Amino acid sequence: MRIFLTGATGYIGGSLAVRLVEAGHQVRGLTRSASSAAGLTRLGIDPVAGSLDDAAVLAREARAADAVVNAADSDHAGAASVLAEALAGSGKALLHTSGSSIVGEAAGGERRDEVYTEADLAEGGPWRPAPDKAPRVAIDQGVLAAARDGVRSVVLCNSLIYGTGRALRADSVQIPRLVATARRTGVARHIGRGENIWSHVHLDDVTDLYLRALADAAPGSFHFVENGESDFRAITVAIAEALGLPAPEPIGVDAAIEEWGYEPAVYALGSNSRVRGAAPRADLDWQPAHASVTDWIKENVRPEQGS
Repeated sequence: MRIFLTGATGYIGGSLAVRLVEAGHQVRGLTRSASSAAGLTRLGIDPVAGSLDDAAVLAREARAADAVVNAADSDHAGAASVLAEALAGSGKALLHTSGSSIVGEAAGGERRDEVYTEADLAEGGPWRPAPDKAPRVAIDQGVLAAARDGVRSVVLCNSLIYGTGRALRADSVQIPRLVATARRTGVARHIGRGENIWSHVHLDDVTDLYLRALADAAPGSFHFVENGESDFRAITVAIAEALGLPAPEPIGVDAAIEEWGYEPAVYALGSNSRVRGAAPRADLDWQPAHASVTDWIKENVRPEQGS
């Protein structure tokens, strides 16, 4: 199968591209730089020069491909729209990557007990996103609506992803930020009391699900991608132990924003995002193999840089 992939130089997309090549697919990956293009070529991925703002490139590659995976930017409405329009009437698969912070609310490190399934986010349901996340939800809904126009459109909504990337980018978003701060300051930090909880999933299980969805997911289907959950105090305790540091300490929201930026501090590290992925298990026979982010941290994070 010939697959056009955005995000080929990233953490999720790059790892998925390697898996797709290993499975015998021809992968064409979008990239903005010559150095990244050379890296993709070494991995057996055909580089496509361009960015998410290059509508003509996106449309051309989507029409020429047998399937499209959008793994570059969950918040880029233009790219998602162009890809869906280019595939209209084709029956081809369009896998779009979202993130489970869509169900998050600014909690400042406090625990909330709401747990969401795919049914809670179904069209016409009572759930509504926080204002900051409404644009991303609108993008997801637009991708799903493309199923009515003859696109096998699927949204994969990833929770906190851990594991080492297999391509040009080794690190994910959330845990590496906490590790970098702990290394630099000698103290692991959680926001507030660190009682906020996120569902999580290992990168290898993520890429396995993408392959399953590419083959068999139904048009207009939405899948939460998770296998377990942890509060952030447990995560920072594991980081402190792995780095040989004292017990973690709290950081206030304002200081966290200064350290990591608004989006990471308020949503990626300070909110709750508790989801259950019933759809991929029932519909795609997905059986994830990894269940403990804290075990992974203790086994893989090291005091020296680059771990």
